Amino acid sequence: MDCDLRARRFSANGITLADFAPLIDGVVPEHAAPEVVEDSITWPLGAGRAVLKIVRGPVLRLHLNLQGWPRDRAIDSLGLRFRSVSGVQRYLRNGYQSWDGSFFVAPGTPAGNGPPGKAPTLGFAVTALVPAAGRGGIVLGFTRHDRFQSRLRFGGNRAAMTLDIETLRDRVPHDGSIEAEPIVLIPAATVEEGLCSWSAMVATESPLPPCPAIRRITGWCSWYNLYAAIDEPVILEHLAAAAAFRDKYRVPLDVFQIDDGFTPEMGDWLEVKPQFPRGMKPLLAEIAAAGFVPGLWIAPFMVGNRSRLYREHPDWVVKDRRTGGPLAQMAFYGEFRWHKRSEEYYILDATHPDALDYIRCVFRTWAQDWGCRYFKTDFMLFGSEHGPDTAVWHEAGLSRIAIWRRMAGLIREEIGDATWLGCGCPLWASVGYLNAVRIGRDIGVSWRGEHSAESLLRDLVTRSHGAGILWQADPDCILLRDRFHELSDMQVRSLALYGGLAGGVLMTSDKLNELSEERAKLLARLLSLDIRECRFPNSERLSPVIMQRVTFADGRDITNQFNVSDQPVTLDDGSTLAPYASQQSSATPFDPL
Repeated sequence: MDCDLRARRFSANGITLADFAPLIDGVVPEHAAPEVVEDSITWPLGAGRAVLKIVRGPVLRLHLNLQGWPRDRAIDSLGLRFRSVSGVQRYLRNGYQSWDGSFFVAPGTPAGNGPPGKAPTLGFAVTALVPAAGRGGIVLGFTRHDRFQSRLRFGGNRAAMTLDIETLRDRVPHDGSIEAEPIVLIPAATVEEGLCSWSAMVATESPLPPCPAIRRITGWCSWYNLYAAIDEPVILEHLAAAAAFRDKYRVPLDVFQIDDGFTPEMGDWLEVKPQFPRGMKPLLAEIAAAGFVPGLWIAPFMVGNRSRLYREHPDWVVKDRRTGGPLAQMAFYGEFRWHKRSEEYYILDATHPDALDYIRCVFRTWAQDWGCRYFKTDFMLFGSEHGPDTAVWHEAGLSRIAIWRRMAGLIREEIGDATWLGCGCPLWASVGYLNAVRIGRDIGVSWRGEHSAESLLRDLVTRSHGAGILWQADPDCILLRDRFHELSDMQVRSLALYGGLAGGVLMTSDKLNELSEERAKLLARLLSLDIRECRFPNSERLSPVIMQRVTFADGRDITNQFNVSDQPVTLDDGSTLAPYASQQSSATPFDPL
């Protein structure tokens, strides 16, 4: 990485980031001419000074802080603005949580009219800059995610791109010195290599060591076949089918997880619907007796406006700074009411001691009394999306990530060594607490659309660099049934291979005694594979073919090529890959499937 501080320029692989200046609350403050001394730049400000220190090496490290800042002036954000970024063909817009997506974008792409959290001009944690000429590029990212959220804003046009990189300080009190989170610039031969290197740095600098599940998480989840229409008899039917499948094929099918639908309202986690007359403890005991790890679904930050919890404790939810009332993260005012009665969903205030005691009691009861050993926590984004500009918490002065990790620490303390999967979850703040994290949206039953295969096709490629390093990646359940969906046989098979070969969480939701023999054998084969690593070496290429390189525990590897388009594609070896088809090849004699 070339670094010229006097010219304020960093460059590598045909990409240059230049003309940078400090950024406070989204604005470059008035400052005197910057002073360069060895490997640091100081910008004298009207109050205090901004200092950027550079640590040189194969990876360039940037440390920015404000010194002599007035103690009575807390700030929302601190960072750098690069007013000239050249040589970039595409950049990685990386979302913050499971469902907001990560994808490559051309400079100058408009923000669009969608939710800000999904805008192509707004990213979080890390980006990869792909050069206009040649391969590889630069990976730029933050290495600490346990204290503050970090944001990237992309602007300008195709010829003259701009980039803001910011630590969201959330007005946390300070002693006159305010630090941004450390930033690294990694020159990379390929985007995948650079992102994997970044993930390894995040793992190293995390105050809690990452705890990805060592054994692959496999099993059955109720959601994508039954959704909220569950009761005890139908759960027991599926339990028997799952046990019979596992025993017939002699494969690791470890978890049996009951998803949303057994509690009356979000927040009332110690109550169950009449469809479960015995409660959950006897049912989980039957699951354990059948040889499975019993699992349950919960959304610990969610509180429905019609819940008993909110009715009895309205002060336990986060307040809206604008209205003074409860801050509604989600609302259903019309005909569609989800499968609960609540019209609004609030955020449990993890800084309120009584609210925290309640959620502690919930996890302690589920783990120690009910016997739950696998926890799928959902809608975890609720606790991480609001700063003091929009939210009023019971305890002031904490960053949104400090609040989120307070909840995460409580959960881990109460569930002990049970397996924990986060969904709708911050990907990076979860490091050190969660064993597995969903890396995309719900899989859905169609090829295109908001809840479809699109997220899996896109997000597994752009987020698998953290798999096995920061957490076990969850691509979501694979769909195997032959009806009640809009996918072709080829699409079903290729998607199953794509998700199953990823080496992370492998769950299904279909009733396993209703599968065709062909699809049952496919699932059994995928469950039997001992996968050590999965990488996507052509992730930055504009190609309809996804290349998946899979390494097994015995050292052998295969390459899976997946044509995600509706047209045949000619591969590098001259062969033709049909629409939606997958093709596996191996350097050694090996029948992967």
